[in-house]
Amino acid sequence: MKRFGISVCKALPITLAALMLGACGEEKAGAQKEEALQALEQPLADKIIARLQLSNPSDFPRLDEAVYLSFRELGLADNYAHPLAVKGKMLLPVQRVDRDADGSIDGVIFLVDIQVDETLDLQILPAIETVQPEPKRTQAEISHKSGGRWVGNKYEGGSFQNVSTLDVPPEHTDHSYFIRYEGPGIESDLVGYRVYLDWRNGFDIFGKKVREPVLQDVGQDGFDSYHQMADWGMDILKVGDALGIGGYGYWDGEKVVRVSDVQNWSAKILDNGNLYSAFSIKYQGWKPDEDLQADLTAVMSIAAGSRLVEVRGHTDRAIGAPVAGIVKHPGTQLIVGDLDIPGSAWTYIGTWGRQSLDGSDLGMGLLVQKKFVREITEDEHNRVVVFKEPATHEFNYYFTAAWAGEGESRHGPITSAEDFERYLAREAEKRTIPLRKRLTTAVSEAQTQQPLSAEVALAWSKRMADSELERSALQLGFGGVDPHRKRPAYFEYTTGLLMQAYDDLNQVSPDARYAAAVEKVMGSFVNEDGSINGYVQSKFNIDSINAGKVLLRMYERNGKEQYQTAVDTLREQLKQHPRTDAGAFWHKKIYPHQVWLDGVYMGIPFLAHYEKLRGQGDFEEVLAEFRVVREKLRDPRTGLYFHGWDEARNQVWADDKSGLSPNFWSRGMGWMAMALVDVLDYLPEENKDDRQYLIDMINDLAPTLKKYQDPESGTWYQVTDKAGARGNYLEASGSSMFTYFFAKAILKGYLPESWLPVAKKSYQGLLNEFVRVHNDGSISLTSNCEVAGLGFGRDGSYRYYMSEPVVDDDLKGVGPFIMAGVEMHKLLNRYN
Repeated sequence: MKRFGISVCKALPITLAALMLGACGEEKAGAQKEEALQALEQPLADKIIARLQLSNPSDFPRLDEAVYLSFRELGLADNYAHPLAVKGKMLLPVQRVDRDADGSIDGVIFLVDIQVDETLDLQILPAIETVQPEPKRTQAEISHKSGGRWVGNKYEGGSFQNVSTLDVPPEHTDHSYFIRYEGPGIESDLVGYRVYLDWRNGFDIFGKKVREPVLQDVGQDGFDSYHQMADWGMDILKVGDALGIGGYGYWDGEKVVRVSDVQNWSAKILDNGNLYSAFSIKYQGWKPDEDLQADLTAVMSIAAGSRLVEVRGHTDRAIGAPVAGIVKHPGTQLIVGDLDIPGSAWTYIGTWGRQSLDGSDLGMGLLVQKKFVREITEDEHNRVVVFKEPATHEFNYYFTAAWAGEGESRHGPITSAEDFERYLAREAEKRTIPLRKRLTTAVSEAQTQQPLSAEVALAWSKRMADSELERSALQLGFGGVDPHRKRPAYFEYTTGLLMQAYDDLNQVSPDARYAAAVEKVMGSFVNEDGSINGYVQSKFNIDSINAGKVLLRMYERNGKEQYQTAVDTLREQLKQHPRTDAGAFWHKKIYPHQVWLDGVYMGIPFLAHYEKLRGQGDFEEVLAEFRVVREKLRDPRTGLYFHGWDEARNQVWADDKSGLSPNFWSRGMGWMAMALVDVLDYLPEENKDDRQYLIDMINDLAPTLKKYQDPESGTWYQVTDKAGARGNYLEASGSSMFTYFFAKAILKGYLPESWLPVAKKSYQGLLNEFVRVHNDGSISLTSNCEVAGLGFGRDGSYRYYMSEPVVDDDLKGVGPFIMAGVEMHKLLNRYN
């Protein structure tokens, strides 16, 4: 991707169809956009806010794909007041939105069409008045009567008025004739939905035969009209005693408990725009059980060109297992997506058949993330997804519908169960593997392009450390909740990695805040008797050992008995830890006979440090791990290392003959590379043969990594050897680890000074490609693979590595980034 100040961004062709929206007036709209674009280019040519590159990771076109950019990631102030424009070959429609539903505009949404293997280069600029509004393609509304009076539970007289908020009066119940079509409604150009704002809390469907908004006219003449076919369509679902289409509730172990026993209901329209609309419902004093009461808030949103409504729910306290469901009609076909998939992947359930009120075929579906699903089941009235009890009291899913009676649309018809399942599978893939995004902002580049020096490298490490102190670091202690992974904070490798980064940084740039973070977080896990909170030795999880490296450092400094006991406990695990026949540690007890590259870093530097500090100076186990990895996992053709090896050849991902997993994962090799240079800190100089073995591995690995380094950015791809493959992307955590490896290897003399340009290029690449500067001065590390492993639905395929979420500020990237900056600081102090 071209950089600001280096060359003008080359905009790839964007087809007219990808930018023109709406069924009518395309020529006029196109002319308006061309005029606006010409007006835009000259006055604002020097005011580009960001450049955005989007690519399609799927083998099917992505039509009307909604892209959200927050003001924060664009480097703009919160609630940025000036409208934005998105420019490709033509202008794209843009809407300002309140995506997090906090009452403040936080970013923009726009739509793109992107073909298979296509890449779009776009510019984000301040908008000007000549940009024309787009046709309205979404709507959210709620309307109630005024000017009449309540007679018991019926509202007589008056007329409907649309409002932005509604606190439901106590007289209201079902069929009160007070709320038009009985609750809030939401629609796109493809379909509409409504929620009964009463004890039923059912979700219903309006089938649409036209692409224009229709909700504003529905039910104006009473409740009955929309149950009859009209030119626009009709109400097509019989909800009855069920949740309807995608409603939520509580699972009592046998059946769904609807959100019925509620003290107060209120609804609020959050967005009612051309491209995106949303509303929220708050249920105060919901009692799913006689001994349980909570406040529940749900936000529902829809984008143009989509059938999907996203549901984001939150309770103010734990309620047990939330559910989402679909009404169960007789004679319908049940569709269930693949459940043997990674936890972060999305799957679906659906039904298809003659279940529309007009007798037509109707498909209804739920999209859910596998890791949050406890079970898929049913009760008398519903097909149900039961969610695991969420640590953060949140749940998130989508519901969708496709009616055979719909009019034509650019997305094509869905007229059979096969069509509907193909649609669900593609929508699940879109959420599992979003558009690949490379965003370069002007504010970030202005700061990352300064000449590289020791002081600059140290400043970036401190800035990332300070930013993470605000985001999560102090929440990672025992009893806290990890805000990145939305689960209780554990004694785990990511916590140890981040705290080690703070400790490394504190050694070269002492700061009481960094030292206090290490003491507070790591100290919270060690009790006075030396027991470790949350640690279970019998799991024999090699990941658990990594956090012990920081405990070893703390013990070196304070000599406290509880830390001695804690590290002895971890060493005892390694004494008993299951091994392969050649002596390498299994990754976990539940991963028998398997050696992963990750595990080399998790266990071996701790083992080497322990043996130097507390052990007998026996480093044979240390070398055994590296020998097995080099002999079994290294590919002689490329010099790269496979992610995992199954000695028993039992795993679905393991090659029948070699036992190897099929792909090279950059972060896996990054773990091993860091372990190589770290272990040498503890191997005595007199262990010449052992040290030389590791130094030889370093000198073998370095040219291999250089070969696969992206020549333009200086960073590395998620799957190391497949640059340019569909969906592959430049990945921050592995690139940070490789940078740490090069910088430390040169600094320690394991690699000659001639490798300095490679280290500098890779470090500058981290800044250029992954560092994002926010308006408040904090920074983020983008494009981190959240997690990757083998087994339990993770088959090691190329598609698998593409399917894991790509996130900002994952600790597996943030920690190595800080550490890489520390090593570059030391290195550049020596050589510059």
